Amino acid sequence: MHRNELIEAARKGNPKATEQLLIDWEPTLKKMAFKQCTSNDVDDAVQESLAIIWRRIGTLKTIEAFPGWLLIIIKRECAKLMKSNHNLDELPEDYHELFSYYSSPDLRLDIIAAIHSLPEKYRSAIILRDFEELSIGEIADKLLITRMAAKSRIHRGRLMIQEYLEK
Repeated sequence: MHRNELIEAARKGNPKATEQLLIDWEPTLKKMAFKQCTSNDVDDAVQESLAIIWRRIGTLKTIEAFPGWLLIIIKRECAKLMKSNHNLDELPEDYHELFSYYSSPDLRLDIIAAIHSLPEKYRSAIILRDFEELSIGEIADKLLITRMAAKSRIHRGRLMIQEYLEK
């Protein structure tokens, strides 16, 4: 059966077609997971994604959307696993996208963990400056501190992140 025919048959509820589709696409899912997950989470993300695809293939709107749909599923599973397996409070979604230019999910996890390891006063200064891109004056006003204190917190926070990453 041709790829598009297989996807269409699976969408229409054919269990054999769905099973074959999962077998055919598992290697692709694994490649996607290696780019999105930490190395320890790849297999779990693939298995969870396969289960989601099995349950939800009928909701797929078009055959052409299938590869993008897979990527969305694997990204969500990787994010869930990163949060639960590494015991991190997740930064808002748009912050994660700022780290997306790092090719290694393990490096992204390390940077997020480094930010989360900061004491609150340094973490908030770093987030306001480096993610929200506020000026020193705006940070000082928002945190109700002096401009010098804002500069100091940003500097010390960055040093702590650097030390964390050098461990």
